Amino acid sequence: QVLENQFADGQTNYLYYKGSNLLTKLRLYPLILLAVIGIYMLISYMAFSNARRSEQNKVWTGMAKETAHQIGTPLSALMGWITYLKEQYPKEIAFGEMEKDIDRLTEITDRFSKIGSQPELSDLKLNQTISRTADYLSTRLGKKISLTTKLEIENNVQHNGQLISWVLENMIKNAADALEGEGEITIRKETAAAEVHLFISDNGKGIPANDQRKIFQPGFTTKSRGWGLGLSLAKRIIEDYHQGKVVLVESGTQLGTTFKITLPKA
Repeated sequence: QVLENQFADGQTNYLYYKGSNLLTKLRLYPLILLAVIGIYMLISYMAFSNARRSEQNKVWTGMAKETAHQIGTPLSALMGWITYLKEQYPKEIAFGEMEKDIDRLTEITDRFSKIGSQPELSDLKLNQTISRTADYLSTRLGKKISLTTKLEIENNVQHNGQLISWVLENMIKNAADALEGEGEITIRKETAAAEVHLFISDNGKGIPANDQRKIFQPGFTTKSRGWGLGLSLAKRIIEDYHQGKVVLVESGTQLGTTFKITLPKA
């Protein structure tokens, strides 16, 4: 750099100077310090978030396994009593229906026990899993709510039947709540080259726009009852256990709501 000095006799003196290496480094020091602080804050935030998420997962897993254990003990006794009553009164039809409900409770208990561990995936027929779930729920949603399945040709998909059924139940029950006693729910399956897509749709009231980003967060609910775990659990089962994807496709007052589940083909 040049510094120009004018003297009284009209002469001009030019002073050439250059900052030292030390001054150059000192000039960069505040920027480097800010960058280091920023990186430290980012790492601290990520570590805190991971620790918090890990703690939440442990609490969730512990609660699920404890629930399975607590339910399982009296359930075993009930199964014994039903077996005894069927032997004593073989013509009583009601005991058979009671046995079906107890088998259902046993399946639910088994679902809870799988939370927190890597479940076994089998090469199963996906249509059978969907149809079995739909058949069970169709008579339990309400007289004015119809549940329809539109399934393409059967595909074998690596999945855990109990957990996928759990996902479908949660999403179908949410759809039924949105219908408020009357409407239609549809489960539609489409097959791509390497994936299978399931669309769960309803013609209900839709999800408010400002709530759509939060629907997969644990504990978030717009209902007066419930824990707000259904969709977050569905997301965990599909994405963590089955390496798939679950997304909200669309939702609105005139559109109803549509979710899409993507599963890799076997």
